[in-house]
Amino acid sequence: MTAPPATRARIAPIPLDLVERDLGAAAAAFGDSFRRTGFAVVEGHGIPQAVIDRAWAEAQAFFALPEEVKRRYQVPGGAGQRGYTPFGIETAKGAAVHDLKEFWHVGRDLPPGHPHGDIMAPNLWPDAERPGFRPAVQALFAALEGVGLRILEAVAVHLGQPADFFADPVRDGNSILRLLHYPPLPDVAGADGSEAGAVRAAAHQDINVITLLLGAEEAGLELLSRDGRWLAIPAPPGSLVVNVGDMLERQTGGTLPSTTHRVVNPPPERAHIPRYSMPFFLHYRPDWRIEPFVANPDMPPITAHDFLLQRLAEIRLA
Repeated sequence: MTAPPATRARIAPIPLDLVERDLGAAAAAFGDSFRRTGFAVVEGHGIPQAVIDRAWAEAQAFFALPEEVKRRYQVPGGAGQRGYTPFGIETAKGAAVHDLKEFWHVGRDLPPGHPHGDIMAPNLWPDAERPGFRPAVQALFAALEGVGLRILEAVAVHLGQPADFFADPVRDGNSILRLLHYPPLPDVAGADGSEAGAVRAAAHQDINVITLLLGAEEAGLELLSRDGRWLAIPAPPGSLVVNVGDMLERQTGGTLPSTTHRVVNPPPERAHIPRYSMPFFLHYRPDWRIEPFVANPDMPPITAHDFLLQRLAEIRLA
């Protein structure tokens, strides 16, 4: 099913170096954008283009491998947290059909004996097929985490907390880099994407603290406004789209909303074009107790790990 074109959301790009130049101004800019829409667009994120290009190339090469090769990296019982997840599995909460996508998850590399080693599984790497995959993706993971920490400084100040408030909760966090492939629609859902009403990514909210997304320049990403309208998210070339996740909404007692969003199918004339994106889901460490700054009876304290398990079950990954 192809959705009609959406009105563009009004989101002014925020230069990332504003965090260093004027933390108060950055706090106001991110706070305003997040409160109004749950999203922000960041320009001048500073991630070297070579790092991004290498990760793109390796992701595209991996997804082009034969299906039987990719499935060697699927982890039974792993809730999709590491390695490959094929089509037909991830389903948005409340959706009747699965999304039209496949993906690869990379998490944090922990040293032997780390206290979170029983929760955060070792990474898988397709070294035999793509020896350049591991270093390319590890470099992008580190770069996106660094940007996320800088954004969280502004968020903390906006919330009346010390700038380094989030540094400890996200240290050794259970963060995930997702390499996403939405194939041409004729390959998976018929030329118009109408099979069983499937779309590239049905309406959902993210589980984590904040999400940093590379690859939103290709049309399709939309947010649900407070007045119930679907709005296309503007993403100028070279920008980074950032959104609030459920964990941050819970931490703030609902002050910063985790906004419903989706990836709609392209118009018929672009149905033959694949779509790739690389969202980085920045998480708290598993034992962090999410206790709202503002008391909310609908949001009792819960550890980040327990909250994650609840949500993974809802989207049929666990």
